[in-house]
Amino acid sequence: MRRTVLLYALLTLFCLRAAADDKVTFTASAPDAVAVGDQFRLTYTVTTQKVRDFSAPTMKGFDVLMGPTSSRQSSTSIINGKTSSSSSTTFTYILMATTEGTYSIPGATITADGTQLLSNAVEIKVLPADSQSSAGSGTADGNNRRSSASSSGNTIGANDLFVLSTVNKTNVYEQEALLLTYKIYTAVDLRGLDNAKLPDFKGFHSQEVELPANRKWSLEHYKGRNYQTTIYRQFVLFPQQSGTITIEPARFDASVAKSVQVSDPFEAFFNGGSNYVEVKKTLMTPQINIDVKPLPAGKPAGFSGAVGDFNITSSINSTEVKTNDAVTVKLVISGTGNLKLLGNPEIKFPEEFEIYDPKADNKFRLTEAGLSGSKVIEYLAIPRTAGNFKIPAVSFSYFDLKSRSYKTLSTEAYQLQVEKGAGNATQTIANFTGKEELKILGEDIRFIKQNPVKLSPRGYFFYGSWSYWLWYLVPLLIFVLFFALYRKQIAANANVAAMRTKKANKIAVKRMKQAERLLKENKQDAFYDEVLKALWGYISDKLNIPVSRLSKDNIEEELRRYGVADELIEGFLAALKNCEFARFAPGNAEQAMDKVYTDSLAIISRMEAIIKH
Repeated sequence: MRRTVLLYALLTLFCLRAAADDKVTFTASAPDAVAVGDQFRLTYTVTTQKVRDFSAPTMKGFDVLMGPTSSRQSSTSIINGKTSSSSSTTFTYILMATTEGTYSIPGATITADGTQLLSNAVEIKVLPADSQSSAGSGTADGNNRRSSASSSGNTIGANDLFVLSTVNKTNVYEQEALLLTYKIYTAVDLRGLDNAKLPDFKGFHSQEVELPANRKWSLEHYKGRNYQTTIYRQFVLFPQQSGTITIEPARFDASVAKSVQVSDPFEAFFNGGSNYVEVKKTLMTPQINIDVKPLPAGKPAGFSGAVGDFNITSSINSTEVKTNDAVTVKLVISGTGNLKLLGNPEIKFPEEFEIYDPKADNKFRLTEAGLSGSKVIEYLAIPRTAGNFKIPAVSFSYFDLKSRSYKTLSTEAYQLQVEKGAGNATQTIANFTGKEELKILGEDIRFIKQNPVKLSPRGYFFYGSWSYWLWYLVPLLIFVLFFALYRKQIAANANVAAMRTKKANKIAVKRMKQAERLLKENKQDAFYDEVLKALWGYISDKLNIPVSRLSKDNIEEELRRYGVADELIEGFLAALKNCEFARFAPGNAEQAMDKVYTDSLAIISRMEAIIKH
């Protein structure tokens, strides 16, 4: 009976724990920004299929074109023999933005597993309509890429794609931090931004801001047009001299996918009347001039160039020690400014103390206002004589940007009582190095040399010995070997076509791995773009034909020239068509993505086994 009760209790506890781990969530999602006239999706997702009484809020500022439509998803996975499953229900609305402004859509309510839940609210910024966009340019996901008439043919207009460099301020003091941002603005299908040539920031100390690995794109209205924008690089700059300092233009090489009309009616039907070619464009940012003012006169004594907003504190490990015991004074300089460029303040220990080099530990992070955090400095000294001593206060001066004046801070002074310790040669250093000179600790006691010089027998001469000649021969042989390998590598790299062909499969596999990640995240448009890159890029590298000269007709002709079977050629062309149009096909989007991914991977593998150079 006891075993039954215990088993029942354990089973109940396990079920309660599982229920806690699988807590039902109810979330709403929508684009951060859309333009007037754009259509986009508003989705509500609850992580269970046992739902009822879904109620959506009033959606002020938007027209409801469709919805709510519901869909159910479930999945099961087995990892290391452990089975886990999940399910969810999604309610979708298709909305259209009607009026410019910022709107907040309150949370929806639903009853899930017998419990009433409230979703999060979503805030959507509605931008003005694009002055150069054509009617019907909006898409259901809000990530529309608008193309203007100026980017017709194989050219990209200056207003269709550019990189803007901006600073948060152009008038600063010496050592005052400023933020430099490189931001991409695009109204075309940008595929890549490579070979960035940034200025050397002469006259500045620069530190790059670490940005998230997954770059986030958002819609922004700029000079009458709506662009997809993202921050490309950011730097915090500290001017090191006064006067006008110029930030030179940066250069970027952009790769854009352009649609071109096709004449074949059948291909036009399946490709939507267009095909894609890769167009290159060089982008240059404008020059920026920064007016740097010198720090005002009246610098305090001991001022070492600190600019910002700072505070200083101190502490000591003990005020009662014995001779030859270590005394550690710790200074903490905290705040925001040019922390990394600060020198260590000087502590004037008594002459009877043996002083060691200070040890600094930087604990700060990079922000728009400079480095924020603290600099911890530890000073170690060892008293050699008994008595009462005073460690004076430490002064720290800096230029305060808020009041535009110099400020001086001081730490407290310490009274130190040193008693005579046992012995006169004991020494404790504890992780400190850099002692400049060795003092005698007693009249007849010195440090013992522990690593004596190795002596050689009488009559032995290094000159002319085997060891002497090996010092010449071994480096010579190593140099000849590396020179031969280097020449071989140069010869291999010189054959650009062979290198592209050799790396075609490796690059394609890398892109397919990226596509697999996008498939798992259910990012449909990005997934199809990545698979198309893999297919077109693979055949371009394998056949040594630029992407801009590729078409389905010359692909078929070139593959036959390499002896590829008609069945495999048709499979490759079918994979391209399926990938280009699966996103518009009705039915289960996940199944379509799975099929496109599997077929494309199989075609590349079979093609790699047949085409040999």
